[in-house]
Amino acid sequence: MASPHRRYTTLILDLGDVLFSWSSKTNTPIPPRQLKEILSSVTWFEYERGRISQAECYERVAAEFHLDAAVVAEAFQQARDSLRPNEEFLALIRELREQSHGELTVLALSNISLPDYEYIMSLSSDWSSVFDRVFPSALLGERKPHLGAYRKVISEMNLDPYTTVFVDDKLDNVVSARSLGMHGIVFDSQANVFRALRNTFGDPVRRGWEYLRRHAGHLETSTDAGIIFEENFTQLIIYELTHDKTLITTSDCARTWNFFRGKPLFSATFPDDVDTTSVALTVLRPERVVVDSVLDEMLQYVDADGIMQTYFDHARPRMDPFVCVNVLSVFYEYGRGQDLPKTLDWVYEVLLHRAYIGGSRYYMSPDCFLFFMSRLLQRIDDQAVYNRFRPLFVERVQERIGSAGDSMDLAFRILAASTVGIQSPRDLEKLLEAQCEDGGWDLCWFYQYGSTGVKAGNRGLTTALAIKAIETTIARPPSPASSAASLKVATGKASQRSHSPRRLSSFLMPWRRAHRDSLAAAN
Repeated sequence: MASPHRRYTTLILDLGDVLFSWSSKTNTPIPPRQLKEILSSVTWFEYERGRISQAECYERVAAEFHLDAAVVAEAFQQARDSLRPNEEFLALIRELREQSHGELTVLALSNISLPDYEYIMSLSSDWSSVFDRVFPSALLGERKPHLGAYRKVISEMNLDPYTTVFVDDKLDNVVSARSLGMHGIVFDSQANVFRALRNTFGDPVRRGWEYLRRHAGHLETSTDAGIIFEENFTQLIIYELTHDKTLITTSDCARTWNFFRGKPLFSATFPDDVDTTSVALTVLRPERVVVDSVLDEMLQYVDADGIMQTYFDHARPRMDPFVCVNVLSVFYEYGRGQDLPKTLDWVYEVLLHRAYIGGSRYYMSPDCFLFFMSRLLQRIDDQAVYNRFRPLFVERVQERIGSAGDSMDLAFRILAASTVGIQSPRDLEKLLEAQCEDGGWDLCWFYQYGSTGVKAGNRGLTTALAIKAIETTIARPPSPASSAASLKVATGKASQRSHSPRRLSSFLMPWRRAHRDSLAAAN
């Protein structure tokens, strides 16, 4: 797994079955299976090490496999003639080199005989121009997966294995590279490898923003049945994360807000709700007189237990702790948190007893609850309330670090953790690896409809969350191991708000360094 805290500066690629394709089918009596058995023989290994000539190799193989030497020579000549460079892969390497601004070294390390190496070097394709150097096993005198082959390349190029990525179609070869500290990628399919390389060497934030801007104004939500529909809630969250109104489309609501922008799903009409309204008032910040009038109206929908209900409709009594957190956020945003003491107490009990773990009527992810809680904590202006919630919140966030989850869960978790100074490098690694070829992140289910169980999500939201999570942690070094001294310091400052993170220096990946330099220039 690639580390977000490594600065990868070197890419080592295999040639056969990675950068070159070939066919084992020939017009000779040697079937493809037997041809591959020959390639795995000790004799062929000696040939690839440059210890025997082509003629001697063919004579030995003929004797070992009871074949005619001339037939062996003809079969391998036809196989050699079938070699074709992978132009798409070559284009990707050029793309990665360009994006690195000259900081990426690209090498080839291949198990290949000298005659075969001379042949591919004579091809009309300019494939070799993408490499700084090619290391054929015949000239190294050693072949993969033996560690000597890797060590010779490391020594001759003065490489740091810790900042090197290695790609090969054979797992044995990748394992050897990993054992020396390299980040190994198995070439199982071109799509997977392309995605892995772009996510390792590319700038995930830039690619994510490109995705959002390509789809600006059309970042609509879809259900698990593939129905695309228009709604306000997700649009408002995307705006809060990106601060870019050109990306979203919302209704023009004077006071309270409806979840849907267009025709509601499953019913002809749908009442306004306090969840969407709370986020809208928090994010859009209308005039204070309007805000206070809406908050006053919300208070009319508190039940006998003092818990805020979900809809501006007494005929539709629903309560959801996730919704209550967002309502509390807007009340604290405008200095009125004291108006909902019972709702606040209930949210605390939900956090204390982990009642959010299985989701709620409308939301499914426990990490979403913690993300909403982090929004609330950042708005609480009552120190006593803040001190009551923060230690428990820290404990609950720590419990989630490294848990299973999709891209949205990971981003929610990283963002929630960052507000209290907790780092989650493994979750960040997974999030970076999940970026799709088009620069966005995959569709994840954000909420569900209580009456039907239909799930809905938005790639724009997942992408905006991922970008924000990466930007939030971009300057954070890995968490050091806990010590008695550090635990004592952490305990002594439990009630204080987290300070700004320290910046990385030499371990910045190229895109991180470019991001840092661009920020410095802007300031």
